[in-house]
Amino acid sequence: MKKTWFRKIFRPDVRVDPVSKEIPPAPGEALAQFARAVSFDVGAGETQDDAQAAHWYRKAAEQGLALAQFNLAIMYDLGQGLTKDQAEASRWFRKAADQGDAGAQFQMGKRCQRDSFNPSEPASGEAKIEAFKWFTLAAAQGYKDSEMFLERVNLYLTVKEINEGQRRSAVVLAASKPAAGVPPMTDNLD
Repeated sequence: MKKTWFRKIFRPDVRVDPVSKEIPPAPGEALAQFARAVSFDVGAGETQDDAQAAHWYRKAAEQGLALAQFNLAIMYDLGQGLTKDQAEASRWFRKAADQGDAGAQFQMGKRCQRDSFNPSEPASGEAKIEAFKWFTLAAAQGYKDSEMFLERVNLYLTVKEINEGQRRSAVVLAASKPAAGVPPMTDNLD
């Protein structure tokens, strides 16, 4: 059946998802894509499908949605719906952590702490400082267990390394605060 001219403009052809019989979110709709991913992830209203969840998390993550980046990293870390890939997990955790996601900052701290356990590695000292930084940032947001992990890392640092970790944390925290007289940016999700 031929469409009228106004339907071509206001209702373009849209492919319906054969699994759920719904119209999928359009590119650029990160929050809708994230919601779709969660739907597949937990099986809310449709069949639980890790591969579809990972697909939709990636679409939202590539648009910079920190929570989607974090969830995609978890899926790579555990091999849920995708091939297990620690490098990809770290890459997505880092993207989310750089945006201030406390869970991702905590995960980055754990990864850096793990890297610091090999004293023969020349970068093990750097990894301890980075672990301190990430745990400090997560703790500043009250993320569960981050203070305990921060205390553990602190036991293995020199005074010089602690000072450097505090300096790095302060730089990130200062960058995340709005300038004087500038109201903080908020997402209006209503």
